Amino acid sequence: MDNLTNEKYHQMALNKVRSLMKQKPSKESTEGQELEMLITLIEAYEEIHIPMQASDPIAYLQYRMEQGNLKNKDLIPFIGDKTKVSKVMNRKQELSVLMIKRLSQGLNIPLNFLIPSV
Repeated sequence: MDNLTNEKYHQMALNKVRSLMKQKPSKESTEGQELEMLITLIEAYEEIHIPMQASDPIAYLQYRMEQGNLKNKDLIPFIGDKTKVSKVMNRKQELSVLMIKRLSQGLNIPLNFLIPSV
């Protein structure tokens, strides 16, 4: 698969990424390289076909977690302990500047997707 041209191929690519992520391949392996390529294709497709509003960073974060098969515990390195993660994801605490920076760098999310619009 070298091109994502429609939603069917997009879903196939997402399913393949989920499958590869479960294997936890090294970046040097064939599977790891395939995973990186698919993620790049998916991101390019989604940028064009699934524009996300920057007005709700938590909704976007939930979307990215679902796409990457991530759990709340996977956000601990970026947000803080599990209590902070829970508060942020339940909208009881806003993302701090440091959290936004860490999430952006760690999960490759554009900064403007994590900053709420007013």
